[in-house]
Amino acid sequence: MAACKEKDAKLEAIASSIRVVPNFPKPGIMFQDITTLLLNPKAFRNVVELFVDRYIDKGISVVAGVEARGFIFGAPIALAIGAKFIPLRKPRKLPGEVISEKYDLEYGTDCLEMHIGAVQPEDRALVVDDLIATGGTLCAAINLLERAGAEVVECACVIELPELKV
Repeated sequence: MAACKEKDAKLEAIASSIRVVPNFPKPGIMFQDITTLLLNPKAFRNVVELFVDRYIDKGISVVAGVEARGFIFGAPIALAIGAKFIPLRKPRKLPGEVISEKYDLEYGTDCLEMHIGAVQPEDRALVVDDLIATGGTLCAAINLLERAGAEVVECACVIELPELKV
């Protein structure tokens, strides 16, 4: 029971540290700003600790962070659970050979890239991003990792927007 209360307190601290900015970057969008969470070391630590507690014993060998805010949370999670960290980047940001996965957005298309050889067929992957809205970016990340032979165990996001109902 005490563990549940502690988890609830951490979740409340996290939620209350995220600033909502109306009409950014365009009218009608309620932007979830994690920079205020990052300014609060306790809330930031709570995010990482909650994810580490969930994934420490899941046999995760790869944490893939989605550019760019997934890097912020994914890297410390990877270090804490003893996994390698793989950045999933926007086009033309990685040197060398890459594989790509295009995906649709509500306002167009985008693409994620990953270095060839970053994952191996026996790797168990966790995908980390700051926010899940429509799920398009996470689906692209999953497809990219699976095409490279990894097993995607789960996706982890700090913020969910269930009001989008997609």
